[in-house]
Amino acid sequence: MKRNHLSMAIAAMLCMAAGSALAQDANSQTAQSTNTKEAASPQRAGASSTSNTTTSNDTKRAQQLDTVTVQAQSLSLGGGLMSVQTAPKAVSTISRDAIVKAAPGGTFVQMIDSIPGVNASTDDVSGLANGNYQIRGFTSDEIGTTVNGAPINDSGNYKVYSTEYGDTENMGDITVLQGYPDVDTPISGAAGGAISWVTIDPSHTAGLDVSQSLGNHDYRRTYLRFNTGDLGPVRAWLSYSNNTADQWRGPGDMNVTKVDGKALWTIDDNNYISASFQYNRERNYSYNSLTKAAIRSGGYFQSYDENYSPTDTNYWKLHTNPFTSWLASMDGEFKLADSLRLSVVPYFWYGNGGGGGGYKFTESTVTQNTIGYANQDLNGDGKIGGTAAAYAFNATYTYRPGVIAKLNQDFGMDDSLEYGFWYERARQQQNEFFTPAVGGEPADFWATTDYIKYSNGVVQRLYREYTTSEIKKFFATNTWTPDDKWTITAGAAYFWESREGYDFENWGSQSTNPKYAQYGGEGSATYHKISPTAGIKYQLNDQNQFYIGAGRTYRAPINGALLQNVAVADNPKNAANAAAGTYGNKPEQATTIDLGWRFYADQFSANIDAYTSHLVNKQISGYDNTTGQTVYLNLPKMHMRGVTAEASYKFLQDWTLYGNYSYQKAILDGNVNTFGDGVFPTEGKTFLNTPKNSAFLRLGYDHGPFWASLDAKYRGPVWGDWMNTEQIGGYTVFNLNAGVKFDDFATWLRNPYIKLNVFNLGNRRALTNANNIGAFLASNPGGIYKDPTNGTALYASAPYYSLLEERTYMVTFGISFF
Repeated sequence: MKRNHLSMAIAAMLCMAAGSALAQDANSQTAQSTNTKEAASPQRAGASSTSNTTTSNDTKRAQQLDTVTVQAQSLSLGGGLMSVQTAPKAVSTISRDAIVKAAPGGTFVQMIDSIPGVNASTDDVSGLANGNYQIRGFTSDEIGTTVNGAPINDSGNYKVYSTEYGDTENMGDITVLQGYPDVDTPISGAAGGAISWVTIDPSHTAGLDVSQSLGNHDYRRTYLRFNTGDLGPVRAWLSYSNNTADQWRGPGDMNVTKVDGKALWTIDDNNYISASFQYNRERNYSYNSLTKAAIRSGGYFQSYDENYSPTDTNYWKLHTNPFTSWLASMDGEFKLADSLRLSVVPYFWYGNGGGGGGYKFTESTVTQNTIGYANQDLNGDGKIGGTAAAYAFNATYTYRPGVIAKLNQDFGMDDSLEYGFWYERARQQQNEFFTPAVGGEPADFWATTDYIKYSNGVVQRLYREYTTSEIKKFFATNTWTPDDKWTITAGAAYFWESREGYDFENWGSQSTNPKYAQYGGEGSATYHKISPTAGIKYQLNDQNQFYIGAGRTYRAPINGALLQNVAVADNPKNAANAAAGTYGNKPEQATTIDLGWRFYADQFSANIDAYTSHLVNKQISGYDNTTGQTVYLNLPKMHMRGVTAEASYKFLQDWTLYGNYSYQKAILDGNVNTFGDGVFPTEGKTFLNTPKNSAFLRLGYDHGPFWASLDAKYRGPVWGDWMNTEQIGGYTVFNLNAGVKFDDFATWLRNPYIKLNVFNLGNRRALTNANNIGAFLASNPGGIYKDPTNGTALYASAPYYSLLEERTYMVTFGISFF
């Protein structure tokens, strides 16, 4: 991080805090003499203590009213799947009540599938193979995500890899803002909503928590968490888990190790500092997404090729996913005066690893420096000649420091102002290396040695890219409560991002063919925008509230949209297109409006939300014929609208029924111009992976030591391509969770339990997610689909899908020592 920028920013924040504190102390003394009814406000929660920070700028009046309301209701809605909300926007929170009963190795993606408007899936329910999700038609890389207040979307392409983060035993709560983030959220790639979750605070009691999970597909998981208990004003925990499983279809396995920790220093009742750490090491093989045709010919349980062939780039041992990452963050919450608080969250994220695949090389003794040619026996057959499949590894190294700092300032009982900044400077290096794969076995699984080189000794790289992304964001939100019924909020954020770096394709190649010679260059761009939000909530009575909220979001293009387009434009044969501005890319912007009603009572609670979103400049992947490369372009407009509803009904003392329903439409407003593959007439089509109807239902029972729940998730049919020519059917999947808690065996052997999690009770088979976002047209028999601009037949590419895992069970035994 540039120290001068960070130091100046923190100094400015502290100076503002000091000046405001003096002014507020003077004002509070005056107010105290004139208004003896004004009471001290409850302590606001910090970014690392709760994921639902929509109340962080509540006025003193709102804090007191909310405290009374929640205490009076004492609600655990839907067994933890629903929570009391007060923000004038769509928001849902899953509490720890539900999380502790879920599968122990599951990720936050699997948890949020029960939230209205969310459609999530995963290749493997063990939690070891990441996941896919959409919210209201926005894809996962258009949705911001934070952990303990720190951002975890990739700094380059905004993707989130959920396996990297956390064990469910350590999760506190998870919050989803379906429409748009709060202005203080430290995310740069959110055209849509936001997801956040936090780890639990350390226990006041020392001990060791142990659990062991077993399941089919040789699933094994060992989890340990050591709690220090109170060490004066400090307490902490440190956990370790080792997770392994065979893949349920095709050959291959997965092994993930996680080390998490959190420490809390309670300085006094009004000030504390927490520190958290998440470490992840994956040594996984990948699942192969399948087309419908592949499933018809090879069956439902296939993946990558199990049998080795020297030229087979689809051999399973070549398709890997090794990755190491860690995130360290702190959260300092300080009361500077009765009416002024300071929050500071510094963080550092590190990642190293990538994805492996196959690449066909030509073995040749001819001295040449051309990509894909090697004077080397790559397949171990004792000679140099012919073709061989090599191990291609797409490696990414990321260093990402940042800090968020903000002040909350109260002006009496009814006015509160939150203002601050976010600064980040991320550096990311990306390369694609090659190593030999004798017998199909990569010479180095992590691709750090044994690189294939050109005749001149230079390491062959399919591409080489480096990006520096610097972000500066300033934000402010004002909340006003003129009386007990009305809450009015207004805010804005000024976002500024600079991306600069280089991208070179076919690094080091000296081919005379421009398509295979090295090309590329340096590029830079600056993006900036003001994004406003506003909301009004009317509290009719203790049970009913109505709200309307609106927000505008801004998403700077991914690093590839800048630098890969720069590289393609640099190719000598693309000079005319580059001069014409063909390879330009614009930021995504969306405007969202939420309108809703909430009802909370002792037995029955409900929420209905209607929304509309207007997205412009949606990023798409095009194709450049000259280089054979992906180029990034924009779809001018896209419209989303829908209605979500949820309800919780405690119909008997031990029985709870929770359900939600979502109706959504995501319509393309314009044709998709992919450049090299033509213009696809997508006007009025539905965006892929967006079901019009989806629903979730849970019946829960909790009495004494025993609990159980039966879930049903329905997802309607979705389109697999942009032209809406291939559809995958809707399906309903049933899951069962149950457990028994036993009495302590001894004073030092406490809280024993057994938990059972069963997925896909009906053993349903279904396709769950179309994974190739560039599938614009699934098929074009006889060339019936034409480019409207020139009448030529459009290029077709069959969508490939993730598959619903067969019936799977996990049994967990747990106990605590001391």
